[in-house]
Amino acid sequence: MEIVKTKITDVFFDLDHTLWDFEKNSALAFETIFKKHQINLNVEEFLSHYVPINLRYWEMYRSEQITQTQLRYGRLKDAFDLMSFEIDDERILFLSDQYVYYLPKYNHLLEGTIEILEYLKPKYKLHIITNGFAEIQNNKLNNANINQYFQTITNSEMAGVKKPNPLIFQHALDLAQAQKGNSIMIGDCIEADIYGALRSGFDAVLFNENHLIVDENIKQIHHLLELKKYL
Repeated sequence: MEIVKTKITDVFFDLDHTLWDFEKNSALAFETIFKKHQINLNVEEFLSHYVPINLRYWEMYRSEQITQTQLRYGRLKDAFDLMSFEIDDERILFLSDQYVYYLPKYNHLLEGTIEILEYLKPKYKLHIITNGFAEIQNNKLNNANINQYFQTITNSEMAGVKKPNPLIFQHALDLAQAQKGNSIMIGDCIEADIYGALRSGFDAVLFNENHLIVDENIKQIHHLLELKKYL
């Protein structure tokens, strides 16, 4: 399960939940729009419903079961329904747009992000592969001031497919002018990031911050700085 460090030239990162603290920034975005638009709900209680719903909707979006519009509307609609909060579709769509607008304005990173990027940058070419939407992901990178670490950014919109589809990994390789045998993927999603990368010929390390039980053959870390033992 060791990685041959001298063999690796290109390190590909997922963004949300791996470097960019999605849950913290998302909570702040909801606090802002609920206050601004007088949505009289307890944000913590709302998030207790919304977070698992959002994960489920992203799974459906990754597997092409729903569209971007259905993702953005459905996750809010379902969360409001669970709280028995009466709100019409027009307002849900408005709040969805507001959430997408405010989300990248917050820039909290997961612990160790800057330190590990500083450590890796002199040794490897660094890249992003994300299923997120292009404009939003670029805003996140710019606002968090980490865009300068990455030579290329591949998103699902430009690739035309989403992780774990091998075509997005090939698109990222082509953009980076990298070889799969010299590349490694770091991400938090076992299916999209890890199995997607492994099936595409990459090496891979799972960022398993929540200590989920996974196959013992999967390389994993629980803190970003643990990457130093692999790279």
